[in-house]
Amino acid sequence: MYQEIISTQPVIETERFVLRPLRRSDAGLIEMYAGDKRVAEGTRAIPHPLPPGTSENFIARAQAENRSEDVWAIDGSRHGLAELLGVVSLTHLEDGQSEVGYWVGPGFWNTGFASEAVAAIVAANPHGSRTLFAEVFQDNPGSARVLSNCGFEYLGDAESWSLARGRHVPTWTYLRKM
Repeated sequence: MYQEIISTQPVIETERFVLRPLRRSDAGLIEMYAGDKRVAEGTRAIPHPLPPGTSENFIARAQAENRSEDVWAIDGSRHGLAELLGVVSLTHLEDGQSEVGYWVGPGFWNTGFASEAVAAIVAANPHGSRTLFAEVFQDNPGSARVLSNCGFEYLGDAESWSLARGRHVPTWTYLRKM
């Protein structure tokens, strides 16, 4: 896999929250949300059940100097919301391309937080990408709406491994030219 080192990670403000780099104190809320089977099964990489130390390791990787992925906490604390509503990430691919990933805690589903977070990442384009990709499982149409709301266009069907499900799952792939 293509690996580009990320040197800085900007803080991005939106109307209802701030996207900020993860910090060690986020581990408990990440563990609570990511430990929910519904969240884990909506991602490729979160195992279920969540093994001890997974959240701390995730944060350590997100803070590493040699990372190829930026991960932001969706932090609503400035606006009277939870300190961590979910996360949004941007992974360097090759040739000026990045992949967007995101999840929000189940208590915040259908609030528009995911759409607002992805829209903020698209607008900021912190990697200076010329193309953004994203992939969602076909049994998660809400996540597909997030991408459509943010100007992503459907590219095609594929499948990806889900660690939590222990199998390949049909996906929809989306693209957004910058």
